[in-house]
Formats: sequence, structure tokens, C-alpha cells
Amino acid sequence: MTAVDTPAARRLSVGKVLSVLATLAAIAAAAYMGRMLWQAYMAAPWTRDGTVRAYVVGVTPQVSGRISELSVKAAQYVRKGDPLMKIDPVDFQIALASAEATVASARADLANKQAEAERRDRLSSLAVSKEEQQIYTAAAAMAAAALRQALSNLDKARLALSRTEIVSPVDGYVTNLVTQAGDYATSGQRALSIVDSGSFWVDAYFEETLLRGIRVGDRARVALMAYPQTLAGEVVGIERGIAVPNAESDPSGLATVNPVFTWVRLAQRVPVRIALKDVPPSIVLAAGLTATVSIQPNSAPAGAKPIVPSPAE
Repeated sequence: MTAVDTPAARRLSVGKVLSVLATLAAIAAAAYMGRMLWQAYMAAPWTRDGTVRAYVVGVTPQVSGRISELSVKAAQYVRKGDPLMKIDPVDFQIALASAEATVASARADLANKQAEAERRDRLSSLAVSKEEQQIYTAAAAMAAAALRQALSNLDKARLALSRTEIVSPVDGYVTNLVTQAGDYATSGQRALSIVDSGSFWVDAYFEETLLRGIRVGDRARVALMAYPQTLAGEVVGIERGIAVPNAESDPSGLATVNPVFTWVRLAQRVPVRIALKDVPPSIVLAAGLTATVSIQPNSAPAGAKPIVPSPAE
């Protein structure tokens, strides 16, 4: 019996074989699990790159002036038509009174000019010339035009006064409030913002390789990082464009081309819009929250078309 044929040597050899077999089995199991996970990922797309979005309505005064009253506070819920703030109306009240006085004066002037024109129309051609009649008729017409202008200015003054009281255009929450009573509000510049409470949705950023399996109407599961509950959702559409650096032009109008080519090409991420359904009152939605979204494949209604159609379509 040689040294290598000893029982200890045979046990060592068997141990090496078993070790190699165990390693190969572990690698095979890992490869199998990886393939199964990849197939599940492709069959049921999901992404951790999701964001809660909402429409933010900017409240912009249509007249300028000092803010005399601020009726809301930060994060307050308001309903459509609720008062938000009031601009000092004194200047606009004075303008309205002036416009009313101008209208009264224009009415009196028109009545006088019309009476003069009618009186001369009744006179014979021997008492008044044709030219004089035309002059008074034209004067009456000009007075009528001046009255119409005065009435238009009166309507503008009334409208400007009504715009000193600013109300909420939507149901929602006042956000990022930095305006205070006493500030000067400028026409056309945002004074405060309201998050529309009925507009929340989720933008889920899916890799472009997964889009062909997503259909409008597919059910979705949305898990917010802030809450343990899973929300129900539905795919309602896909954004049809994302920013591409190579598509930008320089100031001269020439295309800007990135000179670097990456050998490993990363799939672009495209936003898919998810409408939320039946959000429980215990969940406080806020624009910007992080979400994980998974799509339930083949859950769209019959006849729904894929987001990315085939060339034949």
C-alpha cells in the first residue's frame, strides 16, 4: 500500500470532491434563482424609483397692492371659493367712485347734446343751416361714444375692486406659505401655492426594456416608504419624452454631441403614470414622497393596447 492509498488520503480526496460539488451546486442554485428573479422582474415589472406627484396651483393676484388681510396659514386645508387674502381696496374704491362720477357726467352731456341736436332738427332750413345740424348731430354721437367709454371704465373699476378679494381656485392645502399681511402683492406674480388635494398620482420610472409589457389599465401596487400599507393603482399612461443631452443645441444652433461612448449602455428610465385608488384617510399624501411600484401583468381590460405598440400597429 502506497502513501497515497492510505485511508486518510482517500478521505481527503473525497472531501475535496464533495467540496467542489457543493460549490458547483451553490453556483447552479444561485444561477437558477437569479434567472427566476430576472424572469419574474421581466414578467411583473417593478421599480423602487417612484415619486408621488400632485398639481400645484399658483395663486396670482390680478391687481397690485398691499395685502391687508391673510385668511390662511401654512398647511391649511381650503375649499374652492374659500377666502385666501385681501388686497387693500381703498385705491380701487376711489377709482370706482371716480368712474361712477364720469359716467354720470357723460350721461348728462349726452342728454344735453341730444336735446340740442333734436331741437335743431325740428327747425326749418331757414332758421338753421344744414352744416350746423350736422355739427350738433356729430356732437351727440361723440357724447354717446364718451358714455360708452365711461361705462367700460366703470366695469373695469368694478372688476378691479372685486379682484382685491382672492379666493381658492381648488380644494387643497396651502403650501410653502411665506406671504404675510402687509406684504405688497404684484399683479402677475405668485403670492401663494395650493396643492390640489384631488390630483395626487405616482410617476413610476421604469426601464425602457420593461415598457412593452405594460398596458394602459394594468393594475399596480404602490408601497410608500412612509407607510406600511400597499395602495392600489392603475396605469393611465406613459410620458412620451425624456430629456436627452445629445438633443440639446448650443447657442449657435448646432447639436451638442457627447464625445464619450460608454461600453456599458444603461437603459433609460421613462415615467409611467399611476392613478391611485381608494387611498385611506390614515395615509397623508404629499408631493415628493418615495414609492415602490409593481405592475400586475395581463390585468388590463380586454382589448387594451400596450404602451409601446409593435411596428405593425
